[in-house]
Amino acid sequence: MKKNEQDNMNQKEKKPMGLTTKIFIGLLAGAIFGILLNYVVPDGNIKDNVIIGGILYVIGQGFIRLMQMLVVPLVFCSLVCGSMSIGDTKKLGTVGVKTLIFYLCTTALAITVALSVANVIDPGIGLDMKSIQASDAAVQTTEATSFADTLLNIIPTNIFSGLANGTMLQVILFALIVGIILAKLGDRVETVGNFFTQFNDVMMEMTMIVMNVAPLGVFCLLSRTFATIGFDAFVPMLKYMGAVLLALAIQCFVIYLGLLKIFSGLNPIIFIKNFFPVMAFAFSTATSNATIPMSIDTLATKMGVSKKISSFTIPLGATINMDGTAIMQGVAVVFAAQAYGHHLGMIQYLTVIGTATLASIGTAGVPSVGLVTLTMVFNSVGLPVEAIALIMGIDRILDMSRTAVNITGDAVCTTIVASMNKAVDREVYNTSRTKSEAQAD
Repeated sequence: MKKNEQDNMNQKEKKPMGLTTKIFIGLLAGAIFGILLNYVVPDGNIKDNVIIGGILYVIGQGFIRLMQMLVVPLVFCSLVCGSMSIGDTKKLGTVGVKTLIFYLCTTALAITVALSVANVIDPGIGLDMKSIQASDAAVQTTEATSFADTLLNIIPTNIFSGLANGTMLQVILFALIVGIILAKLGDRVETVGNFFTQFNDVMMEMTMIVMNVAPLGVFCLLSRTFATIGFDAFVPMLKYMGAVLLALAIQCFVIYLGLLKIFSGLNPIIFIKNFFPVMAFAFSTATSNATIPMSIDTLATKMGVSKKISSFTIPLGATINMDGTAIMQGVAVVFAAQAYGHHLGMIQYLTVIGTATLASIGTAGVPSVGLVTLTMVFNSVGLPVEAIALIMGIDRILDMSRTAVNITGDAVCTTIVASMNKAVDREVYNTSRTKSEAQAD
């Protein structure tokens, strides 16, 4: 017995530290090191030019460039693969159309809620980042354009130019069209479809490799930030965290449950009580894909939702319905704009809503991809990507809450679509909780 206990202890000791823990350590260590540089180390050539302007700058900006390197090929391949699977929804007729419309609409609502909450809380106010903008190349300014021109600019005149310049709305549109055509042609273009699927796997693996450098990149970026602005960065970061959590709560308990009541007439309280174990599981694992079997089973046994519906809508939602990620991106946009003194007009906000909604299709599978595509959202409205360093550590903390919201949105959509198609056993929905409580007693 003692030997087995010792073996178990040794196995626990050998268990490698997770990426989330490493990034969080990098976040704290970078903040502490930067504050020490700011308040303890005297100004001079070694501090200002060698450490802050040399080592920390080069490593931090190197990490930012690695993330920027991933954006175009990763989003393009992800969207082609995603739209290939979406093309198959024609076989499911109205169920597929309703599901896609619901997912896109709730994501647009999520980003709108996030922008609204962030503008009320003002998470970036009090944090002046203009003095430490790292590179002119990373800070882009956008000229005012009309709404008509904004719409026309989504259509590329030269897709290779759009890919080279990282004009992401054009890349997204072209990728969606390519994916839908590949789905339509089917076996005739099997080789091309396999190429995009395999290249998407390559880009996902490359993303994980780059994210392994994230703890060091976060350490250097935050060290440089805190070495320049000291404690002034703490309060805005807490405000950012509060804004994200509030927006997530509104999306989950107001938007989702309100839609459930309006479109299905079902009791939202019963839904939350029955689905809460799945939400808790998603929160603990921070993985949408891991909850797919549990979501389908819970919807069937506790809510009477037909598996013919849920077996399609739940996996599809895990792929394209990323409302939590969209909320994070919306709050991050306002945070960065306020911190860097950038004014965003209505056109820029509409651009963020559209870009984040479409980009949510490309963020599935790898949790950290949401941060990578955040650079795309920032670039779409001319914001510096250096702000991502401030929120990366906290974003990893918030990732569990985002996942719980994501899978709840998938389940609400499934229940509504099933109700519209008379595929919900309302007696099971209304009595399952009572039966489970009776069994527990």
